[in-house]
Amino acid sequence: MNTHNINDDLILTIDNGTQSIRALLFDLQGNLVAKTQLSLEAYFSNQPGWAEQEADYFWQKLAEVCQLLWQDEKVIQGDLKAKIVALTITTQRGTVINLDKNGEPLRPAILWLDQRLADLNNSAIKVMPWYWRLVFKLIRQTSVIDYFRRKAQANWLCQNQAELWQKTDKFLLLSGFLTYKLTDNFNDSIGCQVGYLPFDYKKQQWAKNSDWKWRALPIKRSMLSTLVKPGEKLGEITALAAEQTDLPIGLAVIASASDKACEVLGSGCIEPTTASLSYGTTATINTNNINYVEPQAFIPPFPSAIPDQYSSEVMIYRGFWMVNWFKKEFGQREMLKAQQLGVTAESLFDDLVKQVPPGSMGLMLQPYWSPGLKNLEAKGAIIGFGDVHTRAHIYRAILEGLAYALRDGKQTLEKRQGKKITRLIVSGGGSQSDAALQLTADIFNLPVYRPHTFETSGLGAAINVAVGLGHFKDYQTAINTMTRTKQCFIPQSQNVVLYQQLFEQVYRKMYQQLKPLYKSIKKITGYPE
Repeated sequence: MNTHNINDDLILTIDNGTQSIRALLFDLQGNLVAKTQLSLEAYFSNQPGWAEQEADYFWQKLAEVCQLLWQDEKVIQGDLKAKIVALTITTQRGTVINLDKNGEPLRPAILWLDQRLADLNNSAIKVMPWYWRLVFKLIRQTSVIDYFRRKAQANWLCQNQAELWQKTDKFLLLSGFLTYKLTDNFNDSIGCQVGYLPFDYKKQQWAKNSDWKWRALPIKRSMLSTLVKPGEKLGEITALAAEQTDLPIGLAVIASASDKACEVLGSGCIEPTTASLSYGTTATINTNNINYVEPQAFIPPFPSAIPDQYSSEVMIYRGFWMVNWFKKEFGQREMLKAQQLGVTAESLFDDLVKQVPPGSMGLMLQPYWSPGLKNLEAKGAIIGFGDVHTRAHIYRAILEGLAYALRDGKQTLEKRQGKKITRLIVSGGGSQSDAALQLTADIFNLPVYRPHTFETSGLGAAINVAVGLGHFKDYQTAINTMTRTKQCFIPQSQNVVLYQQLFEQVYRKMYQQLKPLYKSIKKITGYPE
């Protein structure tokens, strides 16, 4: 007699981020039933600006975090492993791996944080046909296309490691590599395709042969994964993968999406009027759209975790990386004390924020620690220093600067999508800070919600599985059941007035005022390249 109860089914999500990898067990109500986590050495750097990691290191850590999960007391006592119906993977975006014809890595993975650039004047780099160059000139996008070509890891490899590039049989994103290690299939999710690849973001497929990206990159179509939609099957756990991970042989591996796209879904942000803010290593504001909505002119929306939809995103590179930088450089006291007390470091840093009034007594920060496509010369800036300012003021100014930048992104998104954003749901490491969420509510003048679980990217991936396996008839039903908020931060009127003035009269003018100086710095020092 079959006593299987569908309500007992569990979904295993592997969330391979930049700073940690997590194995997460979710039930069909969106509850996090069990969790194991391992810190990652984010990258090593053999040259200034490089960010690399051994590809097999990611696989070893995936196997290790699975083995840790099976040792968890709750998993053992509840026999939870036997209730797992499928596995899915969500990963950091834009990290690429070269494999030879035997499926072995040829070199370390190049991470999304890597800053190396190809030389377009090098003979190894493809010359764009004249007609494409003319088109880009007419639409005033030559600099953006040139940056795409310089930033593309494939061009740098072709130029600087030509022999290795010739041996490259597959050129995969991290999501595709881990899928291969688990299933022995060169499959990947459409929802993971974010990077310098010949991908058509509008049609959500590899670009047609006539697309300019094939002329801009040395990549062959045979090097790329076969794409499947979120919720569809990527393959099954092989005997070799099972041996290393102790996952059940034959367990279905279901496609989800990139970590940011899964965060949007796991936060319950399905309508463009609700924005998902991610306070992670990269800070982002995203809206989910049925239509193709470019967040900025000629910058494509990324694939949504919901099939055939789009995630319109404004990104602040190295966003909450700045918070970690502050903690490392100025917050050792709180980090040590938190360890001794057995509390989160965020709670102690919140005390720092509370020491400082809104507006940080005039200390203003522009969080361009890394340049973006539309501000290639930009740098970070802090202005307004006086003898009253302490490290607490700097910390609050960092949080406020990130919120200002994301509010700027909100206004851009609203203009592009033609719909107002009326509520915010915040996830990522920074969402654990009450102070950060309150000042976000004040700066945006909108209610800010904290999801019921911190693990929104893992939950979003689990929702893909739940819908893909037919547990829910559609994504709206799944979201209604598996996502919810547990806390709301309401704007405080006196702070709203102050922040509105600082945003309009100071922050929004900073970049244009400082841009000529940034250009001079770059011209004199060569940094950033």
